[in-house]
Amino acid sequence: MYVGVCYLGILCYRISNTNRNCCINLELDMKARFKSYYKDIAWRTSELSRAKRLKVGAIVVKDDKIISYGYNGTPAGWDNNCEKRVFASASGGKIDFEDIQKMYPYVDENDMRYKLETLDEVLHAESNALAKLAKSNESGDGATMFCTHAPCIHCAKMVYQAGIKTVYYSTSYRDTSGIEFLTKAGVNVVHLK
Repeated sequence: MYVGVCYLGILCYRISNTNRNCCINLELDMKARFKSYYKDIAWRTSELSRAKRLKVGAIVVKDDKIISYGYNGTPAGWDNNCEKRVFASASGGKIDFEDIQKMYPYVDENDMRYKLETLDEVLHAESNALAKLAKSNESGDGATMFCTHAPCIHCAKMVYQAGIKTVYYSTSYRDTSGIEFLTKAGVNVVHLK
């Protein structure tokens, strides 16, 4: 059997005693083989986040190598507090205690109930990955992004502008406008559980 690479960059082999050729596109096989690997790396990247409510990670892959990564967090040089406490207050109406516990799941040292709200200055994982990519010698054109969560509409616009061609995500986001935008823009979007 002869094995070589054809002019298309595809691994080919000729079966002995026949004139038949067979081509195997290794790139497709490789990407299928590594999807769960890249997904796992996105989840590991999310663990770097200092957020308390939700840790999100994203990586950018091109030519079978990771060219950027990002996680949700504050801008470089800032303190790492991603959320603010919002305390329960009397609203004038009657609220069931179970509802208060759901709405305000945390209790401080003075037994005051509160919830956490993400600060406006917190960067999303996707935008952090794209910002790191912009500072590098790499290009997002034709690359693939793996995210732990579906991108929001704002990140989706940046993903499209960066030239990312495929986005894999593990967890759905409550607002589907980011996924809808990417699909409308011709970006391949795959829910990878």
